Amino acid sequence: MNGLLPGSECQIVDFNGVSDLACRLLISWSKAGAMLGPAEETTMKAQVLTRYDDSLTGSEWVSQQEVPDPKITRSTDVIVRIGGAGVCRTDLHIIEGVWRPHMDPTGDALLPLIMGHENAGWVEAIGKEVEGIKVGDPVIVHPKISGGTCLACRRGFDMHGPGKFPGLDCNGGYAEYLCTSERNIVALPKTLAPKDVAPYADAGLTAYRAAKKASRHLLPGESCVVIGAGGLGHIGIQCLKAMCAADVIVVDKSDDSLTLAGRIGADKLVKADGNEVEAVLALTDGQGAEAVIDFVGEKGTTAKGLAMTRPMGSYYVVGYGEDIKVPTVDMVITEKNIIGNLVGTWAELVELMALADRGLVDLTTVEYRLTDANRALHDLHHGKIHGRAVLIP
Repeated sequence: MNGLLPGSECQIVDFNGVSDLACRLLISWSKAGAMLGPAEETTMKAQVLTRYDDSLTGSEWVSQQEVPDPKITRSTDVIVRIGGAGVCRTDLHIIEGVWRPHMDPTGDALLPLIMGHENAGWVEAIGKEVEGIKVGDPVIVHPKISGGTCLACRRGFDMHGPGKFPGLDCNGGYAEYLCTSERNIVALPKTLAPKDVAPYADAGLTAYRAAKKASRHLLPGESCVVIGAGGLGHIGIQCLKAMCAADVIVVDKSDDSLTLAGRIGADKLVKADGNEVEAVLALTDGQGAEAVIDFVGEKGTTAKGLAMTRPMGSYYVVGYGEDIKVPTVDMVITEKNIIGNLVGTWAELVELMALADRGLVDLTTVEYRLTDANRALHDLHHGKIHGRAVLIP
């Protein structure tokens, strides 16, 4: 019974009466927490954030520690053995304290914290009421754990309901194991490996949701500008090409990112050299694009993105970091729409996996060992990663 914890279940097969003894042993074992005291604590390796760094100047933001394994405490819990954990710019924002007013308003109550909200792996253990998956199944994990009973959840928008967000307000996937809920699990098709799809759980899902919103209103011959062809943007470009026939214009300051954008289907490429607004207007008859999706959301892109949006067009905000400042009279006269984008729904994650399974969306990833988490975070901070970084235990 090595590895079988108190409260776990096991199927007994009768071999000439041996099952009677086995059942008694299992019953005793299942009650061990009450009769014999707590089971021996098992541990796992994890990269742990212990302090914030407002200036992002530290050399080591996380440290590898031995921490207790996650345990099943609810009948619908699922423990996932991590096959890949995406490294996201949100993790840098967590480190610098941007999320503190929202997730940790009382100080440092959340620390120490295991970050990592983009996770995929294999089912390691399940609660007694979990159905539809079994130990060993490859899965990707929707990042928001919710109860499923509030109005938002019942409408399918779990990300707007109360709950937990592993990696932001509770322990996430920068570790060997993660505890999540049955409601969050999406089974992976055989064509997809966990390490290759982990960033879809948040970055991909957020990009997909924005592209899906925009594509509903984009007709053949119309245009959509994508600002930023990095980790999120390169996914958004592919989603747009898979879901609509509009021309996709990509704006980025990096030649490497523009090369990547062209390789994955962008119709027109614009270098962000200070004249990008004029370049986009020249490509759109001086009117701007019907849709602009901003995957940067800082360093002046919000004003430029709105300037690239034609009257009655829509500006979709995905990246964040600065305030949007626009005269209200301009919004009245132009009737432009500003639309925020959070992570997508569970159903949209299923849709995204269908696109990936068909080869219509492909992630560009850079792999790091879990022990190299600091290097991955610093490489992301300094713009050295084209695509998405993934930590592999």
